[in-house]
Amino acid sequence: MEKGVIVYTTNDCIECTMVKKVLTEEGIPHEVRDISINPEYQLEVEKYGFLGVPVTVLGNKAVKGFTNELKEIIETAKRAI
Repeated sequence: MEKGVIVYTTNDCIECTMVKKVLTEEGIPHEVRDISINPEYQLEVEKYGFLGVPVTVLGNKAVKGFTNELKEIIETAKRAI
């Protein structure tokens, strides 16, 4: 994997918890970046064009939320493991 999967999150975000759970269940290693702990992470989220979380990033592809685009990231990450 060129750059691992990164999940931007907060502790009180249900969708964030769902994203992390799915990645864990699929055996996909991922880094969790909590925007409420580190303000620089919020700037990174905004760099991808989003204001809120969850934002999941793999390489140069970033998706917000728990969507079909997230499934694409999961499938790409699984092939790279």
